[in-house]
Amino acid sequence: MKVLVAMDSFKGSVSSCEAGEAVAAGIRSVYPDAQLDVLLLADGGEGTMDAMLAACGGQRRTVSVTGPLREKLIVSYIVLPDGRTAIIETAAVCGLPLVPEDRRSPMETTTFGIGELVADAIRAGCREVIVGLGGSATNDAGIGMLSALGWSFRSSDGRRLLHGGAGLLEVSSIEPPAPGTLAALRECTFYGACDVRNPLYGPEGAAFVYSPQKGAQPAEVKMLDSGLRRFAKLVETTLGADIASFPGAGAAGGLGGAIAGFLGGRMHSGVGLLLEKSGVERRLKGADIVVTGEGRLDRQTSMGKAPLGLAELAGKWGIPVIALAGSVDREATVLNELGVSAFFSIANGPLSLAEAMEPERALQNMSLTVEQLFRLLRASGILERVKPTSL
Repeated sequence: MKVLVAMDSFKGSVSSCEAGEAVAAGIRSVYPDAQLDVLLLADGGEGTMDAMLAACGGQRRTVSVTGPLREKLIVSYIVLPDGRTAIIETAAVCGLPLVPEDRRSPMETTTFGIGELVADAIRAGCREVIVGLGGSATNDAGIGMLSALGWSFRSSDGRRLLHGGAGLLEVSSIEPPAPGTLAALRECTFYGACDVRNPLYGPEGAAFVYSPQKGAQPAEVKMLDSGLRRFAKLVETTLGADIASFPGAGAAGGLGGAIAGFLGGRMHSGVGLLLEKSGVERRLKGADIVVTGEGRLDRQTSMGKAPLGLAELAGKWGIPVIALAGSVDREATVLNELGVSAFFSIANGPLSLAEAMEPERALQNMSLTVEQLFRLLRASGILERVKPTSL
């Protein structure tokens, strides 16, 4: 029996690698001789660099940059073996776990460090830059990143606005980089690796959907949304670019909009990019079943996150898919219509969120859940009777 295991990370709890090995251990306890192919999975958020490095090879470059609270951070990005493609992970530079809970405020946090990494990659010879857009602590529409690349955003009294979502409420003029500043920027192709399809603003936009979990208070959510609206209109007037309405514009607090509108970039499915680079279709050959999952299965999962992308690909070949999560929302049932054969929570009793996310407990629960599922599959004999369509 062959099983493809491709787990996304359970954010704040266990990594993609740890989750994959826990699932594999549960399967081996029932099918000791199973052929297991464990693939790191990510969708543009936390773990994207590790997954791409495992799938494609390459090297890490380590740089000192500005963190989300304007502190100095030592972070890495990936240069693929072609020497021209850089993979930057927003979560590693201005991700939510980098900000203490009592200091979380998207009114203040910045994407400046992303721009510093882009500049370093260009100086290193990269001309294709892929920015994973998941897991940010920011809502600044990318003005931090763009400031690091030479743009100037000024208030009506001439102050330069470098950081934070609060600046969007004051920007009244946009100045392009000075001639000769990072000239090779024009030679580059940019992609935003994105696991969501939210527009920049509005009820489904960056502020209303994501800023509360980044620390925004109700009044601040409305201010951030107003700032995004205001900034989008200014960009349209100044640059003639629409940074607001296309799917993914609201990713990473509007960073998706900045990559498209200012850098001429395109949005790309984060999981689609990884699945393409890792040759997963070839790895599905002969698989009897796929096991995938992430920390929470909900409506957002159905909008393009990693488990769905894998399920859609497996579905082309009639391979059943089991999805696991720490928690499962009622709206996750839509996944059954989109290629997920069945999904399960690994929680095995009344637990607080902190208890459920404790890494050792989460991994034990994951292995136990998988073991019991595969005991049921073995008892039914279904995996021995049904073979997927040949690739």
